[in-house]
Amino acid sequence: MPDITIEGPDGSFGAYLATPASGTGPGLVVIQEIFGVNRVMRDICDSYAAQGFVAVCPDMFWRIEPGVQLTDRTQEEWGRAFELMQKFLPDFQKGVADIGATIAHVRGMDGCTGKVGVVGFCLGGSLTYASACFTDGDAFSGYYPVQIDDFLPASENIKKPAIFHIAGKDQFCPPDSQAKIGEALGRNPNCTVHVYPGVDHAFARIGGENYDKAAADQANARTLALFKSALG
Repeated sequence: MPDITIEGPDGSFGAYLATPASGTGPGLVVIQEIFGVNRVMRDICDSYAAQGFVAVCPDMFWRIEPGVQLTDRTQEEWGRAFELMQKFLPDFQKGVADIGATIAHVRGMDGCTGKVGVVGFCLGGSLTYASACFTDGDAFSGYYPVQIDDFLPASENIKKPAIFHIAGKDQFCPPDSQAKIGEALGRNPNCTVHVYPGVDHAFARIGGENYDKAAADQANARTLALFKSALG
């Protein structure tokens, strides 16, 4: 599938596009992990396209280094990924604006039937939470969002259905953070939090060290059900 260019508030950036065989379907913005728009993210887009969605994965690191494609296979790449994340965090809100621009772009594509959801993983899970709070997406699914404790009051802004998948043994989201997330989002009827006991961060990354097929299949089924219901 070809890459596309999206015009954001601060400039243009690239994105990976996967379209369904029919050529049309609901839109889906897929938000990357800290490894960039790599093979894992492109495979996720392709999988959603095979299930009928117009899936787009925007380059969140374009201000720092466009076109990042790292793996989780070497310590050098892990180090580079964390370095990129640290450089990105001061621009986190700009990243949310980029997601808003991507939602608008996908919604306006000829192949999109109108509604657009957002799904993200790791850093992308946190960006999905922020997108639920601050963009006009139609449904949201965030996998193992981290470091959102200080931003939980913004959950009052979530007006569309949103689900969040929490790894019970997430080393980046300790039990007290999980409790805060559950309590805050539990007050919003539009939000659902699923905790997956016994699994660690990135349990849905196929081929990753923490991949757990049972938990991943359950989370993915819940996500697909949400999107088919809310975006259909």
